[in-house]
Amino acid sequence: MNKKGFVEHLKTYAVTYLFIAISVFFIIVSNLDTTYVASQLLLRLNRNAFIVLALIIPIIAGMGINFAITIGAMAAQIGLLLTISWGIKGILGILLAGLITLPLALVFGFLIGRLLNMMKGQETIGSLILGYFANGAYQLLFLFIFGSLIPLSDRVRIVGATGVQNTLNLTGDVGLYKAIDGIWQIPFLTFIRVIGGALLLVSILLFAMKKMKLKSFLTCLVFSGILIGLFLIPKVAGIFDGSRSRVIRVPVVTWVLIGILCLFNTLIMRTKLGQKFRAVGQSQEVANAAGIDVNRTRIIAIMISTVLAGWGQIIFMQSDGIGTFQTYAAHEQVGLYAGAAILVGGASIDRATNLQALVGTFLFHSLFITAQSAASNLFGDSAVGEYFRAFLSYGVIALALVIYAWRGKAALKHGGVDLSERKAKQAA
Repeated sequence: MNKKGFVEHLKTYAVTYLFIAISVFFIIVSNLDTTYVASQLLLRLNRNAFIVLALIIPIIAGMGINFAITIGAMAAQIGLLLTISWGIKGILGILLAGLITLPLALVFGFLIGRLLNMMKGQETIGSLILGYFANGAYQLLFLFIFGSLIPLSDRVRIVGATGVQNTLNLTGDVGLYKAIDGIWQIPFLTFIRVIGGALLLVSILLFAMKKMKLKSFLTCLVFSGILIGLFLIPKVAGIFDGSRSRVIRVPVVTWVLIGILCLFNTLIMRTKLGQKFRAVGQSQEVANAAGIDVNRTRIIAIMISTVLAGWGQIIFMQSDGIGTFQTYAAHEQVGLYAGAAILVGGASIDRATNLQALVGTFLFHSLFITAQSAASNLFGDSAVGEYFRAFLSYGVIALALVIYAWRGKAALKHGGVDLSERKAKQAA
């Protein structure tokens, strides 16, 4: 990489490197037990990764950060509420909630897409406002319509009144707590070795079949070697496997679902629909000239994102460490935190990958875990950590919007629009 390329790399991933530095600093200053930090990080990755990955397709389609995934989360919570009310337990209850979420999220996604098509160029802000508007309708539904016009059982209804209880229990007889996470869990070190070994084997096979270039093959070899070798170091392994009571376990089924979504995001971009997403994201004018129905393509992107976000919210709720369902507040920060996380990973308003989503989730939540303790040690007041969390959430999003606008002006000044249009023609 030459000097110019290195500078461009730093500009692109400046936020990511800044967060890495802050995360390491906070972990050191917080004085928290490393096993606790590692277990909490894994728990938050389990809960949040699927939702963050749901943002990728609208970004590629040129619609910015889809903060309206909050509405997908609302659809999921309606599904969970009905499942609890009907007394369907365990994995069957989760599947039923997902099935109820599907048509609701498709309808909501279609309406969101239609509205965002009317505010082209302002989709990020528009989806944020839509989330706030939908929250009012959600509160009306749960406070007045459920329990009166739509009958509910006493398991969820406020006794002697209409509306849904403020907090619903997912544990015990309800049987939804860790319904997915609890199916199959293995020690973290075993999981890492399996992943590293699988990556190594697949890389060798693809290279032998001449479906992988030498550079990519060597990169995979080095990465899998580091992945396996790092956790063979006794001090590192001890963090995750110190004793039987402290062994950190990975919910295999949850990560299989996350892996399937990563694969889906990759494969759909190789289809004709995926090419349309890219073409529309790079230039709507060129895509339209190539015969692509721009509005329809954008609506499909939002519908897919809304459905995936709904299913991600179900994974989040069943994995929540408390085992409760905050009916009126569980969805409120979904879009904000997911949007901030993917931006921290190096994504932008018009570019995102699976790796950026996963890295961003890791970095963003490492700060959430350590912020309170670090602030308490630095300033003698843990409340500062809460303010810092809010500052980071909104600050990262604001910075991404500023950088996007700055790059757009720079591209226009140096003829970058022509390059974008050429790429769009190739994709179309």
